[in-house]
Amino acid sequence: MSEFDDLPHEEQLRRLEALAASALRHYDIPGDATAAMINLSENATYRVEAPSSSDRWALRVHREGYHSKAAIASELAWLTALREDGAVVTPTAVPGRDGELIQSVSHDLLPRPRHVVLFEWEEGVEPDEEQHDLRAPFETLGQITAHMHLHVKEWPRPDGFERFTWDFETSIGSKPHWGRWRDGMGLTPEIEVLFGETVDLIGTRLARFGNGEDRFGLIHCDMRLANLLIDGEITKVIDFDDCGFGWFLYDCATTVSFFEHKPEVPELLEAWVRGYRKVIDLPSEDEAEIWTFVMLRRLLLVAWIGSHSETDLAQSMGVEFTQGTVPLCEDYLARFR
Repeated sequence: MSEFDDLPHEEQLRRLEALAASALRHYDIPGDATAAMINLSENATYRVEAPSSSDRWALRVHREGYHSKAAIASELAWLTALREDGAVVTPTAVPGRDGELIQSVSHDLLPRPRHVVLFEWEEGVEPDEEQHDLRAPFETLGQITAHMHLHVKEWPRPDGFERFTWDFETSIGSKPHWGRWRDGMGLTPEIEVLFGETVDLIGTRLARFGNGEDRFGLIHCDMRLANLLIDGEITKVIDFDDCGFGWFLYDCATTVSFFEHKPEVPELLEAWVRGYRKVIDLPSEDEAEIWTFVMLRRLLLVAWIGSHSETDLAQSMGVEFTQGTVPLCEDYLARFR
């Protein structure tokens, strides 16, 4: 944990806002442009707009020490290739005045420079599981994901390509990227035992499932509804910050992030599979393992909430999310053990 992470939350926001304002001077955008925070997760994301212009942008200030410059460049290379090759609509990064997509921005209020990327603003509306019938959108999402997976299998990655690997050990095992699931909010001794049994079963089943090239590769890793924009007939995919090497079916599991417990989820996952199969064959034995990936993701989110307690999303979920995971684990153990 850095010295910045030790600061009170409001002070972190104040300093990030100051750095975001400084970052705008690195780009050829109107001088009266201002940045307003819209999300704080691994990174801080700002909406940038100016009274003198109808254009808008999204500014991403990267978290210190999370991704290297090479890893960010690799992310931008993939999302650019996806868009230019017609696989899916993705955001367009805007170069700075020096022509570089990744800017290093310093400010007196922060101990070290931060990596910053500016994107053109993407229009669209985030799907909402509380307000929309998501069966048709999930079928479309399955198709989009399949096109992304097909692209990966053919795309020659550039030299120096660097992204996280999201396997069992780096998700909920011994070397987790997002912290230990045992440090999730509100764990009791009884819940810890239940979660431990679930983790063991997930590990056993994933070891049996394997990570061959037909099942494991470069994926988005966070295809939840918050990272999709519906713009008329077009579905756009945004926020590739967590993209890395993982199981292709993990992209299916992430679509129901944070609402895995809802009764409509099985039907939505079936819709996703129908859409996916319109593009790529999905063997029945692979489909049968989808709930293992759903549980992997759910317990990974328990860990994320515990290690990101300063974020609005973690605070809104908290102990209730951990408690809601209990019946999911009990059902998974009953069905698959």
